[in-house]
Formats: sequence, C-alpha cells, structure tokens
Amino acid sequence: MSLGEQIAKNLPYLRRYARALTGSQATGDAFVRATLEAALADADLKSSLEGGRVPLYKAFNKVWSSAYLEVPESEGGSRSHEDAATGRLRAITPLNRQALLLTTLEDFSMEEAGEIMGLGAGEVEALVQEAVEEIDRETATSVLIIEDEPLISMQLEDLVTALGHEICGTAATRSQAQQVVAERTPGLVLADIQLADGSSGLDAVDDILAIGSVPVIFITAYPERLLTGDRPEPTYLVTKPFQEQTVRAAISQALFFGSSRPVG
Repeated sequence: MSLGEQIAKNLPYLRRYARALTGSQATGDAFVRATLEAALADADLKSSLEGGRVPLYKAFNKVWSSAYLEVPESEGGSRSHEDAATGRLRAITPLNRQALLLTTLEDFSMEEAGEIMGLGAGEVEALVQEAVEEIDRETATSVLIIEDEPLISMQLEDLVTALGHEICGTAATRSQAQQVVAERTPGLVLADIQLADGSSGLDAVDDILAIGSVPVIFITAYPERLLTGDRPEPTYLVTKPFQEQTVRAAISQALFFGSSRPVG
C-alpha cells in the first residue's frame, strides 16, 4: 500500500479526532491540513508516516500542541458555542484531553497513545483518569436515545443514568423521536442511523436540530456512511459494537463542547 493510500485510509479517523479535540470541524480540518503540509515539507516526517496510524497521529499532535500554545484568549463580547468550548478546554489540561481521546474515541492502547504523545503508558493512564474526573463534573442533562435494538437501547439507558443524566425519552423510529421532542427538547441525543421502520436516524436528528442546537452522538455499525464528506460530518461518532468507556467519553466530550450552559 502506497503512503498516499495509507493516509487516505486513516484520514477520516484523524479528522474525527481533530474535531473532537478542537470542538470544530473547520478548525480540526485546518490542523489536519497543516499536518499534511508539514509532512510534505519534511522528508523525514513524510518517511515516518509510512509506519501507519500512530506516526500520523503523532505528527498531528505535534502540530496541534505547538499551535494551541499560541492561541490568544477571547476578550469580552458574547461567546459562541465554540468560544465557550475553547474556554472550558483551557480549564482542563490539554494533555489530559489528548490522552482521553486517543485511548477511547480512537481506541489506541496506552502504549500507542504514549508513543503519540511522547509519554510512558503509565503517564497516559494517569492523564486519562484525571480527564475523566474533570469532565464528569459536568452538570447532568436530559438524553434522548434513538435506537431500534431494544437491548442496545437498554444498555445505553443504564449507562446514561449511571453517569447521572436522565432519560427524556427513547425512540425506535423517526416519528417516535418527533413525539418525544414535541414534549421536551433533550440536552443530548444518542442516535443510530438505521431505524426500525426503515426511517433514518439522520433525518430524526435533522428534525431536532431544526428546533435548536443540541449535541448529537451517532452510534452505528456503519460509520463509513457518515464519514463521506458529502454532508457535515458528525463530531461524535461511536462504532458498534461499542465499549461503554468509549460512549462515556463521547458523552463527556459532547456535553463539554456542545453548549455554553447546562441543559436541564
């Protein structure tokens, strides 16, 4: 496999990581482009990328960490969701955030994450624990689960309530989701993309987003249907079968970046 093919294969997942890390698809993509440009300008860096996914993420993290330190603080005025997320991000050590995302959302081992970050596996594990503790201080919210498989829906309900959130409703179809939202707008949505009656979880989410800005986590066995570049791609995407730790991390991420104030 050529270097270009290797990068193309891993690029959707690097973009996902970049979006989750920065809180913005546009900003994340800008850092990905900067990483690829740096590789083209540096023969040694370009050669290292032949090692696969770990060197690619390592190159990205080096670019992001250097640029992150130069980002000026926002001053005065009203803050957008992205501005508010950036402010909250600064309240949590950047290394903690990277360690959490690499080992949960991106499913790297502690050793691989350590190689990416230039740390030992034990140091990465400690950073992950610190990040979880900091993020779990988020105020509880109400959650809508759009999932047509009863066992998975129940598993998600148990996980969400164990984290201190409440379930405002569950739906197996687009119409059921519409009924739930008509009574109460959720503070977070967990959604599959293929629903029981053949309807689309994407359409169900679009219905909700037409009402207001709500963080959404897609949980699907078909991630390739969302990572196409044909429509705005989801920041939070968990692949089935999932690990509960991955969903937990995605929920914390979505609430952290998703709004400037708690939703009750």
